[in-house]
Amino acid sequence: MRSHDDAVIEMLREDPTMAVDYLRTAFDELDEEGGEAAFLIALRHVVESQGGMAAVAEKAKVSRESLYRALSPKGNPTLRTMTAVIKATGIHFHDLTTPRQSA
Repeated sequence: MRSHDDAVIEMLREDPTMAVDYLRTAFDELDEEGGEAAFLIALRHVVESQGGMAAVAEKAKVSRESLYRALSPKGNPTLRTMTAVIKATGIHFHDLTTPRQSA
């Protein structure tokens, strides 16, 4: 049986365009109880779906170990790290704050 995390990562691999909406939803819920940890987990899922921690850490110019710590549920990444990691996944911070486009 697959874990929830594995299922989410697989869905994001199969449809990379989902990543922006997935992170935007987590970003929108930052102020809720547990929102910060949930956002870090969502970003970790996106990172794992796009080549894994080592590949994204290299693109973001942070160590793999630092990235693991930053994206743990109790992580406390700096804004610089967050911006670099999000950018390394091909998403920009403004994508998370821009209203969704109607289809």
